[in-house]
Amino acid sequence: MRTIDLVKLSTRMFRTRPLRTVLTILGVSVGIGTIVFLVSLGYGLQTILIEKITTSESLLSLDVFPPESEAILITTSVLDKFRGMPNVVEVAGIKFAPAQVTFGDSITNATGNSADSSFFRLSGMSVLAGSFYREDDVDRVVISSTLAQLFEWKTEDAVGKKITLTLDDTSSVSATTVSTTTGATTQAKDQTTALIAGKYNEQHRDAIVGGVIQNDSPLVYFSPKLFSVPDDKYSQAKVRVLDASVMESVRSAILEEGFTVSALSDVVDQANKIFQVLQITLAVFGAAALLVSAIGMFNTMTIAFLERTQEIGIMRALGASRNDMFAIFLAESSVMGFLGGFTGILIGYLGAIVVNFGINVFARSLGGTEIALFRTPLWLVVGIILFSTFVGFLTGIFPGRRASKLNPLDALQYK
Repeated sequence: MRTIDLVKLSTRMFRTRPLRTVLTILGVSVGIGTIVFLVSLGYGLQTILIEKITTSESLLSLDVFPPESEAILITTSVLDKFRGMPNVVEVAGIKFAPAQVTFGDSITNATGNSADSSFFRLSGMSVLAGSFYREDDVDRVVISSTLAQLFEWKTEDAVGKKITLTLDDTSSVSATTVSTTTGATTQAKDQTTALIAGKYNEQHRDAIVGGVIQNDSPLVYFSPKLFSVPDDKYSQAKVRVLDASVMESVRSAILEEGFTVSALSDVVDQANKIFQVLQITLAVFGAAALLVSAIGMFNTMTIAFLERTQEIGIMRALGASRNDMFAIFLAESSVMGFLGGFTGILIGYLGAIVVNFGINVFARSLGGTEIALFRTPLWLVVGIILFSTFVGFLTGIFPGRRASKLNPLDALQYK
């Protein structure tokens, strides 16, 4: 049988039984659309999380802390030692200091963070408004969203505000600090005096808010060039390695020095595993809907076989082979599977657009920011179309085999 004849015979269902064919394809589309919608939701949530907490450089960075006993400190000489380790590209440290922030007649306590501009990049931080200070931006600082709220500033309005920053050993800082890596609240081991060893004279500096980050504690980041914190004691260090293949070797070398080491990549790996389980779970629910649709398609093909029994006998009598009969049913079911997959992708994609639009409208009404809650990668689109076509192919095997084995004389006598 010629290919053109096979195509005509396998698509004539749209002319002879248009309503039944369309409803069958629609049933498959709903199942496919459910899979696309749910998997895109899981993939979108995963992408949002990873983008919020990571950058390419932060995934190659190790977080180094002094041991709980504080028998070993992170000092300038230690940072230099880290820089001299094989496969280490960059090192940045941060010092905590008690601080007071003044704006007009308002004064509030905060945790000061003395850090080079590279610390933000290695931490994977992102700003809600404004930007991080650069190496030459001596008088610019970055504050947390909580600190902005204490002054009753909106996030975007905080940028450009002129404040006075005071470092004072008598300033009280909350006993809770926030990990600059994960943003999770951790209990400070000691009071303010443990954060800074030794006394130093009160310092005042005028500064301009350059950016605002999301954080639940009142924080202010400033360049070491703005304040000279005299204590040679860093609370944390960031160590960026050459690539992922050498991360474990560098981690082991730092651990041997007695420091505590963690990596954002560990958190990301755990998050990816959780989202993989979530995506599989969502796909299973979608597959259940597809299974119901596949049963409907199988029923349609079986009915088509019964309706065409005499027609099959005539075609066999005219010289059509068993393989030709088998190929017609396989082609017809595959076409329905392909169209069901293609239409299902459109349904799932349009459903995602509508839901995402509604969520963003609601978020804007509450003063939130817009997000892309759904992500549909290309591999999912291609995989869904191939999968739905394969499911359609499978549903055509049984009626196709029955058609190929049908005796022409019995088929002509069938009523």
